[in-house]
Amino acid sequence: MRNDVHAAFREVGKRFGAVEVLRDVTFEIARGEVHALIGENGAGKSTLMKMLAGYHEPTTGHVEVDGQPVTLRSSRDAEALGVVLIHQEFNLAEDLTVAQNVFLGHEPGRGLVDDAEMVRRTREALALVDVRLDPRTRVRDLSVPQKQLVEIAKALSRRARLLVMDEPTASLTLSETRTLLDLIRRLRGEGVTVLYVSHKLEEVKAVADRVTVLRDGRLVTTRAAQDLSPHEMANLMVGRELTDMFPGKAEPGSEVALSVRDLDVPGFAGGVNFDVRRGEVLGFAGLVGAGRTEAFEGLLGLRRRSVGRVERDGRPVRIRSAGDAARHGVVYLSEDRKGKGLLVDMPLRPNLTLMTLERYARPLLDPRAEQRALERAAKEYGVRTGRLDVPASALSGGNQQKLVLGRILEVDPRVVILDEPTRGVDVGAKRDIYHLVHRLAAGGRAVVVISSEMPELLGLCHRILVMREGRVVGELSGDGLTEQDVIRLATGLTREEGASHVHTHH
Repeated sequence: MRNDVHAAFREVGKRFGAVEVLRDVTFEIARGEVHALIGENGAGKSTLMKMLAGYHEPTTGHVEVDGQPVTLRSSRDAEALGVVLIHQEFNLAEDLTVAQNVFLGHEPGRGLVDDAEMVRRTREALALVDVRLDPRTRVRDLSVPQKQLVEIAKALSRRARLLVMDEPTASLTLSETRTLLDLIRRLRGEGVTVLYVSHKLEEVKAVADRVTVLRDGRLVTTRAAQDLSPHEMANLMVGRELTDMFPGKAEPGSEVALSVRDLDVPGFAGGVNFDVRRGEVLGFAGLVGAGRTEAFEGLLGLRRRSVGRVERDGRPVRIRSAGDAARHGVVYLSEDRKGKGLLVDMPLRPNLTLMTLERYARPLLDPRAEQRALERAAKEYGVRTGRLDVPASALSGGNQQKLVLGRILEVDPRVVILDEPTRGVDVGAKRDIYHLVHRLAAGGRAVVVISSEMPELLGLCHRILVMREGRVVGELSGDGLTEQDVIRLATGLTREEGASHVHTHH
C-alpha cells in the first residue's frame, strides 16, 4: 500500500439541530486501499459517508481529498473529484435502460443524444465489473445484484477513483457476495480506493485492508484488518465484551409441536415436510430465491398453496390465515419489517397490542392495561427508547424488531416462526434477539428461524434444513452443523461420501 492519502477527515463534527451525531473524528483513507467503516446503527457511519460524497457538510472540522481541504456542496462537487457514493437503496430510474441510467445527466452527443455511443460506452463500463448485460435492458427487469453492479459501472464510467459503498451486500446471496468481493479486490488492484460500510464483519475481514470503528459518533480506532478478528471488531463496536453472542443451546423436548406434510406453494416450493419439537430451534437455510419465505407464507395462508397435513401438538389443524394460525398458537414474523411488520407512523402501544386487542378491550379499550403491557414488553425484550410515547419510526432497526417480536409474543404462542430476525440490526441488538430466541426455546416453545446469515443459523439452531429451488434437500444436526455443509447443500454440490452427517432428503 503506497503511503499517499486519498481522503481524510480532520476533527470532523456534525450536528443536526440539537443532536450531535459526530464529534472530533479524524482518520485517513490511503490511495488504493479498501477501508472499512464499521459501527452500530446510529454510530455516525452514514453521516461520514455522506460528507465525503457531498450530501452533508461538516459542522466543525473539514474533509480533505488529495491532500486539499474541500467544501463539497453537492454530489456533483464530489463526483468532480472522483468520489461517488453507491447507495444502499439504488439510485436508478427503473423505467430507463441500463445505458440511459449510466449516462443520466451526462449524455454523450452535442444537443442530440448519441444512443449508439452511449450503448458502446456502457458496454465498456459493464466489462469493467465483469457483467454480461445488454445495455438496452430496462433496469426494472434486472435482479438486485445486477442493479448493484450497474451502480458500480455507472460510478466507474464517471472516472470514480474513490467508491463509497453502503452495505453493498445487504440483499445479495452468498455467491453474489463472493462475486462482489472479488470485484472490489480487482478494483483495488487497479488503484481504485474503496470506503466500505457493512454490518457483516466476516466480509469486512475478508476484503478490507484497514478498519475504522465508530461508536456513538466518536472514533474508537483505526487498525489493520489482519490484526482484528470479527469478534474483536464486534467488541470494539459495542464497547464491551460480547463473549456470549449466542447462549448455550438447551436440550429440546421430544414432543413434536408442529408437523407439516406435503406443503406446496405453486411456483415457489413443493413437497416441503418438517417437524419441529418443543424447545427446539429449527433453521431454514438456502440461497435467496430458494423458496423458504414463500413456503412459510403459504403455510400461514398468505399465499396460494395446498398442504397435505398440519398438526399442532399431534392434533390436525386447518390454517387458512395468519389469524387462524395465531389461534392455533403459531405466529410468524415477516422478513419485511416496514412493509408487513410495523405501523411505523403509529405509536408503540398499538404496535404492540395489535394482535391481542380483545385482551385490552372489555368491552372498551383500556389504555392503562395496554400501557402496562408496553412497559412490560419494553423491559422484557430490551426495547431501548428514552420514551414510550414516540412513533415506531423513531426507534432504531433493532428496537423496531424487538417491538414486532414483543407483539407476536403477546399472544403467548407455542410455535414462533422468525424470518430474517436480525436483518439490518446492529451487533448489540442481534445479541439481544439471540438471547430472546434462546429464552423462547428454553420455555418450551418451538422456534423456526429462516436466515441468510450463516453464523446466526449455526449459533442458534439445533437442526438446519437446507432448501434449494423450492425443495428441502438436506438436514444437518449436531456436529454436522458446518458452514461448508450448508453451502454445499444450498448450492447443490452434495458430496455424499464426504458428508456422513448430512441427511439428504429425496
